Amino acid sequence: MVQAYRADTENADRGPLGRGSRLQALRHRLTTDRGIWRRGILLAICSVLLTLVMVFHAEIPNAIGNTGSLIETFLPWFGLLVAPLLILGLVRRSATALIALLLPVIVWLNVFGGLLFADKSDTGGNLTVATHNVNAGNPDPTGTAQQVAGSGADVVALQELPDGQVATYEKALAARYPHHSVQGTVGLWSKYPLTGSRPVDIKLGWTRAMRATVTTPDGSIAVYVAHLPSVRVKLHAGFTANQRDKSADALGEAIADERLDRVALLGDLNGTMNDRSLKAVTAQMRSTQGAAGDGFGFSWPASFPMARIDQIMVRGVEPLSSWTLPATDSDHLPIAARIQLRTTGAQ
Repeated sequence: MVQAYRADTENADRGPLGRGSRLQALRHRLTTDRGIWRRGILLAICSVLLTLVMVFHAEIPNAIGNTGSLIETFLPWFGLLVAPLLILGLVRRSATALIALLLPVIVWLNVFGGLLFADKSDTGGNLTVATHNVNAGNPDPTGTAQQVAGSGADVVALQELPDGQVATYEKALAARYPHHSVQGTVGLWSKYPLTGSRPVDIKLGWTRAMRATVTTPDGSIAVYVAHLPSVRVKLHAGFTANQRDKSADALGEAIADERLDRVALLGDLNGTMNDRSLKAVTAQMRSTQGAAGDGFGFSWPASFPMARIDQIMVRGVEPLSSWTLPATDSDHLPIAARIQLRTTGAQ
């Protein structure tokens, strides 16, 4: 009887004590269980490598299959690799792996946290612009044109216009936009007068870029519309983007030579702002999404957007808001931005 009483007493004492001392038990395990530090070394190395890729992505060479550009195109998605590393670290009960995982988390939040958690948009602005790659195989060009026009944009840029459907787009947009110009497979529609419309040579042999001056009540702005060559991911060749890169350089030169202070670039650049191969353009212009957008603003593919390869960039004006528009029958999402034309500079 005495033994039974003592056993019950010990169990009774240990029950409440165990529930109240989980933190102490964890601390005891961390200080005495050497295995918790030795396990998961490989997982910790993976976390460090992931961190290095995100920090030094610009140093990854493009010499073999444009690997650096491929990584930069989908760089925001590298944050998803944290989840499996976390699960494996918990399964392995490895303090080393879990602590090392803080490195990529901190770096990702530092690089992309502002895009994901901060809404930088503001009210106001005196010009709304929109751009859309309508897809040459679009089964409903009229509906797509009317949908983009319904955004209320003052200026609309369209890319991938097939010869046989240009008239359809012109008819669908005529009521809202009395001024327009089509050069090759790209076009610009405007509520305000257009002058100086001309193709821009981006070294393709056919026209996929143009430039025009839009004269608004608040001043003039040079608007460029561009559709850079597509890129492909191939097992034997990697990220094939050489032609796109050459066209980006040519487009950058044309914009650098622009005489007007106010400039906007609307189009499908087949690359993100992180892609160093587009630096001839991105180095001299601001992304409206980066400056005044909410979230990443991914635009492609429309069914499950993974990258923002459709861009609105500006120089000499102030971006106030930027957003994606509802899906059309294209494989891209249309995007729009509201900007403020400054009163200084060349008109």
